[in-house]
Amino acid sequence: MKRLINLLMALTPLLGGAQQAVRVDSEPGERWWGGATDLGTVMPFEASDDAYDLRTRNFNNQTAPLLLSSHGRYLWAEGPMTFSVDSTGVNVSTPRGAIEQGRSAEQTLRGAYLAASAARFRPEGGIPPEEFFSRPVYNTWIELMYDQNQADIMKYARNIVDHGFPTGVLMIDDNWQKDYGDWEFRPERFPDPKAMVDSLHAMGFKVMLWVCPFISADSKLARDLDAKGYLVRTRDNSDMAALRWWNGYSAAYDLSNPEAYGCLRDQFRELQTRYGIDGFKFDAGDPERYLEENVSVSDGRSFDTEQTRLWAQLAGEFPYNELRACWGMGCQPLVQRLGDKKYSWEGVSQLVPCMISAGLLGHSYACPDMIGGGEYSSFLNIGDRDFDPTLIVRSCQIHALMPVMQFSVAPWRVLDEEHLAIVRDYALLHEQFGPYIVEAAKETAATGEPIVRHMAYAFPGEGLEEVRDQYMLGSRYLVAPVASGAASRSVVLPRGRWRDENGKIYKGGRTVEIPTPLDRLPRFEKIK
Repeated sequence: MKRLINLLMALTPLLGGAQQAVRVDSEPGERWWGGATDLGTVMPFEASDDAYDLRTRNFNNQTAPLLLSSHGRYLWAEGPMTFSVDSTGVNVSTPRGAIEQGRSAEQTLRGAYLAASAARFRPEGGIPPEEFFSRPVYNTWIELMYDQNQADIMKYARNIVDHGFPTGVLMIDDNWQKDYGDWEFRPERFPDPKAMVDSLHAMGFKVMLWVCPFISADSKLARDLDAKGYLVRTRDNSDMAALRWWNGYSAAYDLSNPEAYGCLRDQFRELQTRYGIDGFKFDAGDPERYLEENVSVSDGRSFDTEQTRLWAQLAGEFPYNELRACWGMGCQPLVQRLGDKKYSWEGVSQLVPCMISAGLLGHSYACPDMIGGGEYSSFLNIGDRDFDPTLIVRSCQIHALMPVMQFSVAPWRVLDEEHLAIVRDYALLHEQFGPYIVEAAKETAATGEPIVRHMAYAFPGEGLEEVRDQYMLGSRYLVAPVASGAASRSVVLPRGRWRDENGKIYKGGRTVEIPTPLDRLPRFEKIK
């Protein structure tokens, strides 16, 4: 962080009470990034009529009140941000709080990011547990869906080991619990959860459980919590609010009430004490369910993105955590996952640009969804339809050299031995790169630098702003995955000399075409 002390900052806080708005004219050649992880595929932004309201839509993923420019400028809004980019500049507004403009003496994308981080989301020196970076994560969702049960979870874990994959973090997904809000194992499906967790630990796994901020609305538990003032209520405060999410309508904890927040935290801690659970997948928490025009909250101000932030804050109290929705909280020791991607080449092609944008929002400790995508319907009845195993392989290769790698669909179920062997090799490659990724994570915790870096971030002034299908993994490796069925791809090599994974030397400052057989993940190390 020392180098940030020398940044010459020109801060322009626009203070005020309610709605704030600012217009910033772009300089010649200036490009802009930020706002939402899922918009990575359209960054840097082109001029358009689109206005992105991050209060009412988070694009199923992390958002932040932050815009960054290639000329070292940034904008930060203290409240939920709406922004647009046109042919001559950017427009930002927020219904509450101030909007701040800043500029770094290093007039680059990197300079803008580090200046914003220093001012608004400083790293605090901690990282998530190293297992996230050095071994795969396995999630039971695709294989078990809503039929989470002790026998099949143990079978899934044994198959990981029996097929030669590294052990790692095992996440037990939705419907292990008695009901939403009733965070106890279902006895008919989990006859001895403590023995299950002990066995998984003995096999080399850490164990996490899926949780959400919801409570089944027609339950005695919801009525009791509402009587205590722990739940989000209707706008007129006449009753508990029924919030719509992907599993119907539910009541929800009002995390702005410290007692409600503590009640939920204590339930999770009790699960850790009773069963040895290592941590939790904190799902949901999306801001659009808590809009001021629809609900009331105990403190009268913590609507939309603030409830999302509090959910992430709660997650941060448990070192083993994972989030898919988040607001702000850059450089915190939180594991972030991209929103569900489709089992398609389009879905695979979104992984790299969205991981790059996650890093530019301060979320370095991130995972590119689940290998092959998070939609369970894509993996049903595979024998009855066309199924492309190369897509699983290419998706796996992208995960292998990302900060966090996550399996869900069992590759031994959907792949033949030839494709399974490639996938296993890349799971082992992730383990091999683990020490390097851990060191990159520690660098993030010390300096704020992203692990996954845009090419223009790492090599300013080389015209790489539009390159969004390759990235730098830390400062050492250029990774150029294949996100299609093509047998070759072009790679933009910045100036200097580069050595690929096969030992071949390339002169940089040019674009090269390289062969990409199915077992190859192109990667290059810069030669000093």
